[in-house]
Amino acid sequence: MSTSFFVAADWLAEHIDDPEIQIIDARMAPAGQEALRDMAAEYRAGHVPNALFFDIEALSDHTSPLPHMMPRAEAFAVAMRELGVCSDKHLVVYDEGNLFSAPRAWWMLRTFGVEKVSILAGGLEGWRRDELPLEQGVPEVAEGEFDVRFDPQQIKRLTDVLLVSHEGSAQIVDARPAARFNGQADEPRPGLRRGHIPGALNVPWTELVINGELKTVDELNDIFLRQGVDFERPIIASCGSG
Repeated sequence: MSTSFFVAADWLAEHIDDPEIQIIDARMAPAGQEALRDMAAEYRAGHVPNALFFDIEALSDHTSPLPHMMPRAEAFAVAMRELGVCSDKHLVVYDEGNLFSAPRAWWMLRTFGVEKVSILAGGLEGWRRDELPLEQGVPEVAEGEFDVRFDPQQIKRLTDVLLVSHEGSAQIVDARPAARFNGQADEPRPGLRRGHIPGALNVPWTELVINGELKTVDELNDIFLRQGVDFERPIIASCGSG
């Protein structure tokens, strides 16, 4: 089975009961709203049928004082097995429809070795807009079979980024809004200074998205080039948390 970065809602509806496909609900509260919203409760109140709740907050490394740091490989594998996720299936991930957190779940799964991962174009909002069925509660599934194959090259540590910032050996692309990047607005998390990593380029993620999908390749190319990104050079992506 070949996979693509995105699948359409009508395609997923046709394959909703395919045993080789698993659906992952990765909705996540934006920074500053964590205490105001219970994402697990929102998931239970209505989700794509058969979807499993991929709680990015819970799946982070809680031994670190920093938010949303990647967990250890084996800890992630255990969590996926308990959730019922199988690493050899085609996983379709979605979020609320703003393309805010589904890419994070996609990247985590890919970094830990899952080969077939796609994102539902339009997310939950698009699914609802097409008047497709929703399911409540938590589906009962057997324990998953998840073999982790961690790719350490996908993650850079603080010392790596400090060196890159000093030497300019790679491009640091900051996906936060321009006001935060430019130090004109406070960070939503307390205790963080305004501004950005020295030498970083700013490509706000919201400029890359329309209606829960990425813009066209030509549009994306223009945005990145306008912000000074050179596709021929290495890139390190950063945002507001790990």
